[in-house]
Amino acid sequence: MSYLISVQEALQQWELQQAVFLDARFIFGDIEAGKAAYAHSHIPGAMYFDLNDDLSGPILEHGGRHPLPDEQVFAHKLGQAGIDASTPVIVYDDQHGAVAARLWWMLHYYGHDQVKLLDAGFAGWVQAGGTVTSEPSVAIARSFLPQLRRELVIDVYEISSRLGEDGLLLIDSRTHGSYTAETPTKYARNGHIPGAVNYFWEHGVTEHGVFGDATLQRDRLVDLPVDREYAVYCNAGVTACPNVLALLEAGYKHVRLYVGSWGDWISYEDAPVATGTS
Repeated sequence: MSYLISVQEALQQWELQQAVFLDARFIFGDIEAGKAAYAHSHIPGAMYFDLNDDLSGPILEHGGRHPLPDEQVFAHKLGQAGIDASTPVIVYDDQHGAVAARLWWMLHYYGHDQVKLLDAGFAGWVQAGGTVTSEPSVAIARSFLPQLRRELVIDVYEISSRLGEDGLLLIDSRTHGSYTAETPTKYARNGHIPGAVNYFWEHGVTEHGVFGDATLQRDRLVDLPVDREYAVYCNAGVTACPNVLALLEAGYKHVRLYVGSWGDWISYEDAPVATGTS
């Protein structure tokens, strides 16, 4: 089973009203841009989910910049968007899946199975001649009952206790410069979690901006043993999600998200940090 859906398949589902579309466009550094883009033009019927307002909880001392929201709050928003356990869902953004993959992962984590990522995003929909509108979407509310899959997440305590363990491999989804600490970031400390290997998430996207299929993902991840357990992180638990999707799409079975990611890791003064390619 693929976690991706092509524009042509999505067009068919839209025409037959077989799925709820969720718009997750968001620009890091311009927090109102996604909302503005949705207001200007979106897939008819699509409901908007904002990274900060809908896909994240309050920022605390620990937990990173995008902790998960309260399960009942998020479940209520899904219900208001017309989603219950039986509703097929298609998520999209215009950032090569960076934010839509977070929404895709959250639906899985909260117990929903029928969700796919639009591989070419909103730009691909427009390029294919898909209908767009600026009219606000209205959904028939349903009841979404969350069933958390806690086995899909890993926290700072487990990672700390398992550093250096052969059975757990850490995947750093950030740019190579962020991983090595050659590129300064907004964080107080730079580098990576010791033992992590670097697979920049955007390398899973084609030159045409399409999220790569299982063949592409297997090719880029070929050096990773399929029988290992993986913990994936980024800066704030968002762009790690495309790599989670990529690993699962490629056939890896044991993949977990470190939601707090780098921001959470360095919030602990005694957390070790590695630099360079070590």
